[in-house]
Amino acid sequence: MKISKLIEEKLKDENFKEMYEAEGEKLETAVALYKAREAAGLTQAELAERAHTTQATIARIERGDNVSFDKLSSIAHAMGKKLKVDFA
Repeated sequence: MKISKLIEEKLKDENFKEMYEAEGEKLETAVALYKAREAAGLTQAELAERAHTTQATIARIERGDNVSFDKLSSIAHAMGKKLKVDFA
């Protein structure tokens, strides 16, 4: 069975669907941070230093781990950006 077919079947389960969507949102945040950091020409270590955090924290966020709004805001400011939250 293809993974796409398996996911389609699993999404019929509301609990699975809720968890799947939550993980997707975390990954969107991770990808957005990675792209912004790369566009700024910064390594994880350089961004961490500017944001007064650790390289490990940046790596965890880019992996999709949970992160607070305050931490994301601090990281955005370290890149000269503003954090924008959108409820779609």
